[in-house]
Amino acid sequence: MELRRIERGEASYPTSLTKALGESAPSRLTTAGNLALLNRKPLALFCSAKCPGSLILQTYDFVRELCESPVTFIGGFHSPMEQECLAIILRANRPVIICPARGMPRRIPAAWKQALAAERMLLLTQFDEAAHRMTTELARQRNCLVAALADRIFIAHAAPGSKTEAFAREVLGWGKPVLHLDDTTEQLP
Repeated sequence: MELRRIERGEASYPTSLTKALGESAPSRLTTAGNLALLNRKPLALFCSAKCPGSLILQTYDFVRELCESPVTFIGGFHSPMEQECLAIILRANRPVIICPARGMPRRIPAAWKQALAAERMLLLTQFDEAAHRMTTELARQRNCLVAALADRIFIAHAAPGSKTEAFAREVLGWGKPVLHLDDTTEQLP
């Protein structure tokens, strides 16, 4: 897997990061895969770790429906619901940007290797190799990165009082559209 590093200020550095994050934008990104996916107005996917059963099937159906349209997904894909959505996205052969809350993964799952080879995936992290394990702070920074890169944000579930709910409020302050299942009647992509 060929890694590329992009420094803030380079032509290939996403302007959406400095626009949303200002001076907090990462100074460097490490990528592997199809960098052009960043230009496809990705839809971010977030979900609290604990998702009510009533929303699980609705979220699966919504993501499957989106997989029939020209949507590029972006996320950390860490919570159980997010991981299930990633599996649906990969089975549907849809483009996806995965942003781990740590350095670049050393072991790449077989499904990811296929997507990388087919140029349907971009791995992107702001963290260096020394960040081996995800922490709450790294996850918060990664979520900000994902939201800043996304054109729109879909939050399947934000538990009341959760970090996901606080994050949604923060992103709304940036002026980014934040959608949830009640909004799915809106035309997407």
